[in-house]
Amino acid sequence: MSWTADQTKAKAGRAVSSTGNHRPTDMKTSINDNKLSKRLRRKTGQAIQDFQMIGEGERVMVCISGGKDSFTLLDILKRLRQRAPISFTLRAVHLDQNQPGFPVETLREYLETTGVPFDVIDEDTYSIVKRVIPEGKTMCGLCSRLRRGILYRYARENGMTRIALGHHRDDMIETLFLNMFYGGQLKSMPPKLLSDDGTNVVIRPLAYCTEADITDYSRLREFPLIPCNLCGSQDHLQRQAIKQMLAGWEKSRPGRMASIFRSLTRVAPSQLADRNLFDFTALDSHQEFSQWLPEGVNQHPAGLDSIDPLERTI
Repeated sequence: MSWTADQTKAKAGRAVSSTGNHRPTDMKTSINDNKLSKRLRRKTGQAIQDFQMIGEGERVMVCISGGKDSFTLLDILKRLRQRAPISFTLRAVHLDQNQPGFPVETLREYLETTGVPFDVIDEDTYSIVKRVIPEGKTMCGLCSRLRRGILYRYARENGMTRIALGHHRDDMIETLFLNMFYGGQLKSMPPKLLSDDGTNVVIRPLAYCTEADITDYSRLREFPLIPCNLCGSQDHLQRQAIKQMLAGWEKSRPGRMASIFRSLTRVAPSQLADRNLFDFTALDSHQEFSQWLPEGVNQHPAGLDSIDPLERTI
């Protein structure tokens, strides 16, 4: 059955209001808010449908960091659940990493208002990161690995069948360029993946949603946003550089971000150069495989030993 908005409206008696407890009363703002909410629900529902992220009876663990993305994800999934063509449960989970000054009680108070069951996991990863990472170096890599391991373990121990993360379309595009520019790989964040240990399915329901829409929605919903700068770590300098580059492209050529994202869904392996994805040798299957040496010197029929040593230099 379809997750898209048009095909779930028939769920009689299950519609929900797009307004919340702290919404502005101004009519124009309310109309814009309603359009924004519908757009985010439609795009999220479409992503869930396209990648079959959530099925009947799934137990979805929504990871809450305190940022706009995860708050929006929880709010949108909660609204979609009331008119979805299937039944599934939600549980919000926040990992308290004991960062000095982190307002965990503020986060807990907000989660209590959502009506969604939640847990706050208390694990002092902050001390580990501070001990291992030299002063002045970014902590984000180790911090995220520790966090991921703890959340994966929680999911297994509590029977969660899906782990939902708040990454959106812009995150996926930025990661694509980060991997190309700094990692020499053509890869991004998949909307759905199986964890390395094969026990957890990770989903990104906001894959079709833009950061701009999420920012506007979090402002209108007045989420208690908590910035990820309390640990004293440096900004993601490389990601910020990519973000600025993409913003410049979008400003000079509106629609470029959408085009880039569309390219992630239309990959042509035969037009790239990865021999693991496409069998280029099969294109000339009638010919024998020829071993080529550096500098364009073809292997001698008698083997390397018959070639001048100077020509064998690798």
